[in-house]
Amino acid sequence: MTTSRSLLIILFLIPLFNSCSKDTEENKVKNVVTDVRQAAEEEKINKVLDHISKNYRDPQGNDYNAIKGVLAFNLFRHRKISVYIPNIDVAVKGLVAQVMFVAVMTGRDTDGNILPDALGTYNFEVYLSKENGTWKITSAKWVRTGEAMALSQQLFRLIIPGA
Repeated sequence: MTTSRSLLIILFLIPLFNSCSKDTEENKVKNVVTDVRQAAEEEKINKVLDHISKNYRDPQGNDYNAIKGVLAFNLFRHRKISVYIPNIDVAVKGLVAQVMFVAVMTGRDTDGNILPDALGTYNFEVYLSKENGTWKITSAKWVRTGEAMALSQQLFRLIIPGA
């Protein structure tokens, strides 16, 4: 009886401890990334754009309108987009945040087939600033990964047969 009562008390207290935890700036920034991922999967371009600053500029030369076009093109081209982000690293310094993560993305055509060129793993580095109390994405850079590794594995197999 004592063990079951202790377990009930612990189960009752867990939500209380969780509700007392403060929503940190890091968690708020992670929520932006999660919201953008979910909106992309749901093909809600306006919801994605809600998280992007009108002052957006990135190293690839994109501004807000260019990113809007990139999003529209990709969401229109792929019937279904799936994004998997296993881990999100966040560093917040005042009103600026840096987010780094790896995303595995797939896109499907209208028949539900995975598009080979849409299947990929990307390293993202995203910057956000706090605008009117809300975290907005101000810049991002991404690079597709894996192709160099696949090529080196193919070369390794050519050099060392049976590997």
